[in-house]
Amino acid sequence: MQDPKHSRHAKYTPDAGEQVAESFAAEVKGKGGVSRIVKAFGYSRDGFMAAYKNEAAFRQVLWLNLGLFVALLFMPFALAIKMILVFASFVSLIVELFNTGIEASIDHTSTERHPLAKIGKDVGSAAQFLALTLLFILWVMALASAF
Repeated sequence: MQDPKHSRHAKYTPDAGEQVAESFAAEVKGKGGVSRIVKAFGYSRDGFMAAYKNEAAFRQVLWLNLGLFVALLFMPFALAIKMILVFASFVSLIVELFNTGIEASIDHTSTERHPLAKIGKDVGSAAQFLALTLLFILWVMALASAF
């Protein structure tokens, strides 16, 4: 006789799990076309809202970059330099979204202290540090070349 726990688990084994994931994805996302694009936009909006509501670091990076964008409008930089600075701002926001997602996934898995969880969170933080360092260096270079 099969263990009841095992039978419940069996439907999530790789073969059945693939089928469950595929049918779930098809049901939630839709088959394609405009409906899928609209749903994807909604998921993205939900992600932005969750990051803004739940993550102070995302709010800080967002407001920093909005301030830099406003300042950029009044700076006498060449178009190419402005494009590079806007790109670097987007990179810092994207990295923070990834970092927030990594932290949320780790916290969902377990709130216990674990060396691998620390590595995951620290690596995400290091990526954001590099993105913000890049942004800072590019702004310093742009300001130095303009003044």
